[in-house]
Amino acid sequence: MALIELCSESDLDHNEARLFSVNGLDIALFKVEDNFYALDDLCSHGPGSLSEGYLDGFNIECDFHNGMFDIRTGEVTAPPCMDPVKSYVVCKQDGKVFIEID
Repeated sequence: MALIELCSESDLDHNEARLFSVNGLDIALFKVEDNFYALDDLCSHGPGSLSEGYLDGFNIECDFHNGMFDIRTGEVTAPPCMDPVKSYVVCKQDGKVFIEID
């Protein structure tokens, strides 16, 4: 397991999503209630970018076909999406945000 730095904690506002491209990965990072959550940015249903979607609580609505995912787990919460997206463990250290990768 390795830690990959994405940003500073202060780089995202509350209820904000942003795309980070690191180590060949496109990661959608979300900040809700001072907690951070990370998913693969590409929707499992089509070419939608989850970081460009509509964040409603812990659900992100894809801007392509309006399917929804739980940002905490990557699980589908509304069709037409059928397959979950990969989620990442997020760590905060010294004011920085990291994800764990294998």
